[in-house]
Amino acid sequence: MAILGSGNVTYEVSGEEWGQLPDGWVYGDATSVAVDSHDNVFVFNRGGHPIIVYDSEGRFLRSWGEDIFSTPHGIAIGPDDSVYCADVGDHTVRKLTPDGEVLLTLGDPGNPAKAMSGKPLNLPTHVAVDPRNGEILVSDGYGNAKVHRYSPEGQLMDSWGESGTFPGTFNVVHNVAIDGDGMVYIADRDNHRIQVFEADGTYVTQWVNLSRAACIYIDTRHRPRAYVGEYYAGGASNAAGQNLGPRVTIFDLAGNVVGRLGVDSYGDDPGRFYAPHGITVDSKGDIYVAEVAWAEFNTIYPGKVFRSLQKLVKQR
Repeated sequence: MAILGSGNVTYEVSGEEWGQLPDGWVYGDATSVAVDSHDNVFVFNRGGHPIIVYDSEGRFLRSWGEDIFSTPHGIAIGPDDSVYCADVGDHTVRKLTPDGEVLLTLGDPGNPAKAMSGKPLNLPTHVAVDPRNGEILVSDGYGNAKVHRYSPEGQLMDSWGESGTFPGTFNVVHNVAIDGDGMVYIADRDNHRIQVFEADGTYVTQWVNLSRAACIYIDTRHRPRAYVGEYYAGGASNAAGQNLGPRVTIFDLAGNVVGRLGVDSYGDDPGRFYAPHGITVDSKGDIYVAEVAWAEFNTIYPGKVFRSLQKLVKQR
């Protein structure tokens, strides 16, 4: 076990894979994770069973999605517990019931828009639901540099963003989150920052001094907080360095750092990460971190079986 953080922002972590996987199952890479209103945990993964659902103690409940998804990437739970999944392999975002019935599909499966055309969708990365009105935001981040807003019925309402490094532009729109007031938070991964926008895409501010900001979750059930998962930002020559990621950084919604979880470089030891790619928080304030360790590190450690999902238990 290890304790991460300091002061009144501390978490215990075991360093072990979380969730009681059925015998013979693996996550492959756990690309994203979300929690519903009952604290059931939905793990979007590339291990052959795309959606694996647990209760809050890690007991297996069900799985689905084997005949639906191509390449899992991002997952979110809506206010009514509908499940939203961004599939980077077939260029879609789907809305589903908690048991896997497809209710809505955004994008044309298997037929991407032209790369960097700004038109949806080309390799979408993540999705969020506006809690005020049910509108759907999609980060179209690998083949585009756009955020798209859809009506709850799936009609495209607006798109904004462009490629670049200046404020308001993107270098891999990798994750999107929305707070209770409709403010939009973008994990602008390869610009090493979080950008904050009004609901209509008007730029507000940016949070910098991050490593590669890969994912963000806004928690409004406790103190309003933003939880950011960061990749390792160093190189092979400074892998023994500290404070370069991978880690989790906790902000208040004014952009002030209230906690940093993880000091050392990547590794298996308790308190270390490989590649935080998805993050969420349950009603108790515990953090779940999904990691794409294999995708990021398989060339360094060929044949290694990586841990893909960790739970950080808030110390109360």
